[in-house]
Amino acid sequence: ALSALAVTLDSYRIHHLVAIFSLVYVILKISKLIVKRNEWIRALETFPGPPKHWLFGHVREFKQDGNDMYKVVKWGESYPLAFQMWFGPFVSILNIHHPDYVKTILASTEPKDDLSYRFLIPWIGDGLLVSGGQKWFRHRRLLTPGFHYDVLKPYVKMMADSAKTMLVQEVTCTFLLFYSHFSGTNSYIKAVYELSDLVNVRFRTFPYHSEWIFQLSPHGYKYRKACNVAHSHTEEIIRNRKEALKDEKELGRIQAKRNLDFLDILLCARDEDQQGLSDEAIRAEVDTFMFEGHDTTASGISWTLYSLACNPEHQQICRDEVISALEGRDTMEWEDLSKIPYTTMCIKESLRLYPPVPGMSRKLTKPMTFFDGRTVPKGCLVGTSIFGIHRNATVWENPNAFDPLRFLPKNSAKRSPHAFVPFSAGPRNCIGQNFAMNEMKVVVAQTLKRYQLTEDPTKKPKMIPRLVLRSLNGIHVKIKPVDLVP
Repeated sequence: ALSALAVTLDSYRIHHLVAIFSLVYVILKISKLIVKRNEWIRALETFPGPPKHWLFGHVREFKQDGNDMYKVVKWGESYPLAFQMWFGPFVSILNIHHPDYVKTILASTEPKDDLSYRFLIPWIGDGLLVSGGQKWFRHRRLLTPGFHYDVLKPYVKMMADSAKTMLVQEVTCTFLLFYSHFSGTNSYIKAVYELSDLVNVRFRTFPYHSEWIFQLSPHGYKYRKACNVAHSHTEEIIRNRKEALKDEKELGRIQAKRNLDFLDILLCARDEDQQGLSDEAIRAEVDTFMFEGHDTTASGISWTLYSLACNPEHQQICRDEVISALEGRDTMEWEDLSKIPYTTMCIKESLRLYPPVPGMSRKLTKPMTFFDGRTVPKGCLVGTSIFGIHRNATVWENPNAFDPLRFLPKNSAKRSPHAFVPFSAGPRNCIGQNFAMNEMKVVVAQTLKRYQLTEDPTKKPKMIPRLVLRSLNGIHVKIKPVDLVP
């Protein structure tokens, strides 16, 4: 009995000590966060922002009802150039919404922030979007040849053929980067949408910033499940191509062929020491470009078609221009891309109003001083509101109106080159921006040649920021074959 009592007492003492140590750890952790919070408040006191809740910060201001993007623009009117935004009690971001400020951060090679972007790593790995430092420099250098003018040129025919198939069959289609490799996309697309939503949920839910809490949650389970779906597609693509490359003759043929695709570039890339990318790095880049190569472009195409549906006079000018450029042909060719300048301006104006990536953020590795003398310290998270810059009334006259003539060369020359940054700018700009613009031109042009688009006034889209700009209730456009239009 005494022995049992002693064991019980020992067990009690152990549990008691564990409880005390856990409590002390939590207190120390919270104390450290409070000290850090106060440091950020003092460091950013020259950047006032909208009133915030002591616990939730500004999170509860974003209702996810389609008005969140406009709220940020409205705040920008009260706090010029930049202002603080708080996500929970301990996460502060300096939100930039003016080109004179954004050019400073975009001219740097500062890495992406290690908060929100780390939530992407289990999905897309440490690829070009997320990585920093020497790893980013090396990967960027190795991948740049994959987006050279000569490599992009043959893709126009693939884009045109895919667009023609979609339009002839009159079905909804999402355009992917891996035209020659990808099939069975429904499960992948569904997984991408779910992953985007879950990353947003995790960022907005402060306890989910803890890895173990998120992993134990129902959302963490759904995230892992969706990651497995996305990874299974990319792994199959890589496996099939690597099997083909085991044959040295096949390797030589691929390296010599004129129309290299992105996966060929990844597998054949070598640096000055003849070192290629590791299997892990290849998987990360494939996952990254599978996401970036279809989701952002699909968003850009969708919003452009919606913009033209809402502006029939501009739509007709584009249609006449496309018909003239094609000279009776059904599909676009490389040479036609330069023959549709008005359509290109309409695409740019849609990208201004509805940027596929509405914002991005970096974490400073050293203090940064802006043109007005204000400085932010090392470690600060600096967000670039692309949507805010594109709707800034001090930069754009009548910013909410659709006016493609803004992009006439004489008008563009009057603006800062950082007033329009749908693909970012500087050394960390979008490596695939020319590919994306070519794709949007081809799809929009061939759609307008065949169909008249009209707005559905009963179903106005409600913008909602995820990893890309989406609509809460979808984007609804009515179509009618051009030859049936009276």
